[in-house]
Amino acid sequence: MTRLWDKGTPLDARVLHYTAGEDHALDNRLVSYDVRASIAHARSLNKAGLLADSDLSVLTQELTNIAAAHARGEWCVTLEEEDGQTALETRLTAAAGSTGGRIHLGRSRNDQVLTALRLYLRDAVGELISAIHRATDHLAALGARHPDVLLPGYTHMQQAMPSSVELWAQGFHAELTDDALGLHASLRRIDKNPLGSAAGYGTPGLPIDRSNTTRELDFAETQEPVTAVQLSRGKAEATVLFELALLMTDIGRMASDLLVFYTQEFGFIDLPAAFTTGSSIMPQKRNPDVFELMRGRSATAHSCLMEALGVFNKLTSGYHRDLQLLKPPLFRGIDLAFDTLEILPSALDGIIFRPEKMRIDPAIHAAEQANALVVTEGIPFREAYQRIATALVKK
Repeated sequence: MTRLWDKGTPLDARVLHYTAGEDHALDNRLVSYDVRASIAHARSLNKAGLLADSDLSVLTQELTNIAAAHARGEWCVTLEEEDGQTALETRLTAAAGSTGGRIHLGRSRNDQVLTALRLYLRDAVGELISAIHRATDHLAALGARHPDVLLPGYTHMQQAMPSSVELWAQGFHAELTDDALGLHASLRRIDKNPLGSAAGYGTPGLPIDRSNTTRELDFAETQEPVTAVQLSRGKAEATVLFELALLMTDIGRMASDLLVFYTQEFGFIDLPAAFTTGSSIMPQKRNPDVFELMRGRSATAHSCLMEALGVFNKLTSGYHRDLQLLKPPLFRGIDLAFDTLEILPSALDGIIFRPEKMRIDPAIHAAEQANALVVTEGIPFREAYQRIATALVKK
């Protein structure tokens, strides 16, 4: 197997396995984006007079064919190919001959993979935002199904003030909406075109206009200067993972509430059999595993963020192979969020609140009663507080 950097010296198989790791498998999700960026790059080379019209036509057609074959499952990136960039160029050269070897002029694997990654992230963030909004729609529907059901509000795990199912659902609706806005804000770092920065220092001697690929790939701006591109690596990834950690934390807290509500001691909710599992030893058990795993997987989301931050922390400027290690936690965090958001709407639809089981302590209205004394008698709140507290003690 000839790699893009091969100079004829045999590579120890252990080195290939250690350096490529799982990168080749992870790159499969980037192939279509790599092809799109490669076509844009070829067009830019053509505009600069560095690639003939006939060669551009061949490269565009063959790259399109390669992407279609990958989408059909006819090939995938292998360990021997090391990464998606080698896999793509190898197949392109096999199909287009020496013309395939012209595609890499004016770029490096460094800006090539980063461009594909940012195109992928832009789509993934958009899809995650849509998935969050689907979940909030189902939260709103849950509240609307129980418009007049009172629910005790808790502080310190004690009944504190009156709430309702609708108000409970609205709170999580607001926070998940805020998480969607946070994810949208991550596009500021994602939507910068790194292509043409090559290995981090541009393409000296080549009249390439980087704005061509910025327009072609619909990036918001061209990332400048070229030395900033490698310094920025990890920041967009960590920003996405930070927002996903907050999202999974909010979902985990919602799941914690529901798990408490589902206990026999509370009995506030029923869950459908299709969303609970059983015990291997206790015949009577129905376990709320879905919500337990939503709660538990917030820890995975947090670990993905910390892993990503640790990869690029204290690296010197320029490219380092360490940056390859950003993909595993990034993709793991994204997949985790997608999996959770996919099941959450149906899980919410199956929840039924049981108002007859909600035993509300009459003292829960104490703060309201103190407020009423202030309004009706004009006394200071602290005096009203003490009067209500004294009355409750006497009871």
